[in-house]
Amino acid sequence: MASTSAHLLLFFLLTTSYATSAESSSKKTISSPQLNVTKNLFFQDFDPNNPTVNQDITLLGSAALSTQKGCIQIPEYTLPYSAGRAIYSSPVRLFDPTTQAPASFQTTFSFQFYGPSNVSGSNSGGLSFIVASDEFTIGRHDPWIGTQDDGCDDEYKAVAVVLDARVKPELGHSKGKVHVGVNMGSMVSTIAVNAMDFGVHLDDGSVYRAWIVYDGTEKSIHIFLGPDGTEPTTQIYSGDLDLSPYLNEYMFVGFSAASTGNNLTQVYSVCSWNFTSVSRAFLRVTSTETCDSKIRMENEGNSTGNAHRKTPSIFLIFLAVAVLVLAIMISLLMIGRREKSSDEMVVAAELNVGSPMPPNRARKFTFSEISSITQGFGQLQVLGGDSRSVTYKGTFSNGCKVAVKRYSDHFFSSSASERRRMRKEVKEMAKIRHPNLVSIRGWCFDRQETIIVYDFIPNGSLDKWLFGFGELPWTRRFKVIKDVAEALSYVHSKELAHKNVKTSSVLVDVSFRAVVGDYGFVLSSTESAQFEALVSQKVDVFEFGVLMLEVVSGRGRRSDPGKVGLLDLAWAMHESGEKAKLVDKRMGSAVNADQAIRVLEVGLMCTLNDNKGRPSMEQVVDYLNVERPVPELPSSRPVSLFPYSSATGLCSGYSCASFK
Repeated sequence: MASTSAHLLLFFLLTTSYATSAESSSKKTISSPQLNVTKNLFFQDFDPNNPTVNQDITLLGSAALSTQKGCIQIPEYTLPYSAGRAIYSSPVRLFDPTTQAPASFQTTFSFQFYGPSNVSGSNSGGLSFIVASDEFTIGRHDPWIGTQDDGCDDEYKAVAVVLDARVKPELGHSKGKVHVGVNMGSMVSTIAVNAMDFGVHLDDGSVYRAWIVYDGTEKSIHIFLGPDGTEPTTQIYSGDLDLSPYLNEYMFVGFSAASTGNNLTQVYSVCSWNFTSVSRAFLRVTSTETCDSKIRMENEGNSTGNAHRKTPSIFLIFLAVAVLVLAIMISLLMIGRREKSSDEMVVAAELNVGSPMPPNRARKFTFSEISSITQGFGQLQVLGGDSRSVTYKGTFSNGCKVAVKRYSDHFFSSSASERRRMRKEVKEMAKIRHPNLVSIRGWCFDRQETIIVYDFIPNGSLDKWLFGFGELPWTRRFKVIKDVAEALSYVHSKELAHKNVKTSSVLVDVSFRAVVGDYGFVLSSTESAQFEALVSQKVDVFEFGVLMLEVVSGRGRRSDPGKVGLLDLAWAMHESGEKAKLVDKRMGSAVNADQAIRVLEVGLMCTLNDNKGRPSMEQVVDYLNVERPVPELPSSRPVSLFPYSSATGLCSGYSCASFK
């Protein structure tokens, strides 16, 4: 009964308020004439010497203007792992908030895919015409082709017409070699067409022209493709499409592209561009009432006592609203007290299952959710693994990528104490956020499973870049070292430890920012009880010192049987005064020698005994930033380094934690 009364009172209050506001609004509504807002862009070419081009086109990321061809070129050179955008510098009105109607627009541009990827059998990326909500965002490289990233940002609005010569079925591409798609707020294509069905190849090195016509009134899109210099006769797609949910009133238009991660990187050129948009708007007519006349009317009203006559009615309305609100609050309080005891268990269960969480907070996943995004833990989704775990790539329905680490049951003892301890550590580590730490998205502890969900970093781990992909320049190596040091220093400031510092745990994003992931948590069941008492931040410092030696020398910490390990070799060269010989010669003459030697010295210092000069990570950051002088190293290798195994590159037993 109390609930019914509360609902009736609330309905009466809302109805009264709505009627009052509607009456007020109707008095203020002034009919105004409708008009069209038109925007025209025309670029016959993109000559970098043309001041208009430089003023009107904003280049982001790896986009550049080609002096030889007079085209926008993305990427500037055939560099892998790069993304860029070229957009018109001013926003264009593409949505009317009053009528909720999208604008009509049509655009045509000539473009070319060229470069090594024209070789038969190679994979290429793609180019897109993009409508974006800001002029600052650059998406990731292929397969996002610079339009989106893998951060799952639901607030970011973007619409793209994608021209892609590399088919990606996981993103909703059509079955064919050449994909033409329309993506709306996601990398999963809403519309997907195989252009080869219409005789269009794109990756044959020819110059093509695209025409895109969008009718905002009919909410339909028409896409044409054909050789440059011809009329739009080949219609690739025609159909209904409502862009309204993905548009702000003002948006930025332009082009986006990205290179692939292989050695046969394509370059994408846009050589001419026309764009016209027409949006509806309503002319805002200034009221005939002037400020002076309003003041006079108010003064006249005051003099005749109108204000005194209005005051009682306003007071009575306020009093009635206050009484109604008070009655509703009392009714709801009574209902809440009666139902509190019966609802507590239900609410707790709902929270545990996974209630909505803030976007930056990790959450619990169910086993069925994890199984779904990894395609049932399929072999094609495996990113890597070892005796302790297997890591899979996961893909959510909106195209967002994650890394899913599934631990083996053999990782835990029969007592399950390690499992409980690990769950606690996972939740503690999931609370921290830092630009150089891989964020934990969530976990799954269902059905005796132990699964951790991380952000997916597409560029791979540092060990592949140091020992597999080629030569990294010194500037990038030094940046990686500083990034990792900052991350570990932050972890230690939270009274936590990483416990697994090595090059394979350091990942590299598209801008070559190093992010540290693959946290150690606990060891195997045979060592966990003892290791748990000894593992600490001191181990992180020691392992980071070895990592610095690896980055500078380009050598792995492990050694072949019968050969000297990296740490032993570094100390031997220090004793003989030949540390410079340890610097990777593949970097050539571009190395800052003083900087490299300083990093080697800091690395060796991190491997000292804890009571003989091993620094904290906070001190290491200061040394790398040249904010404090590096203390002098001992002239000879400390005897207590023997617990470090040159064969495995890992601490043995407890000694790395203490080194007393």
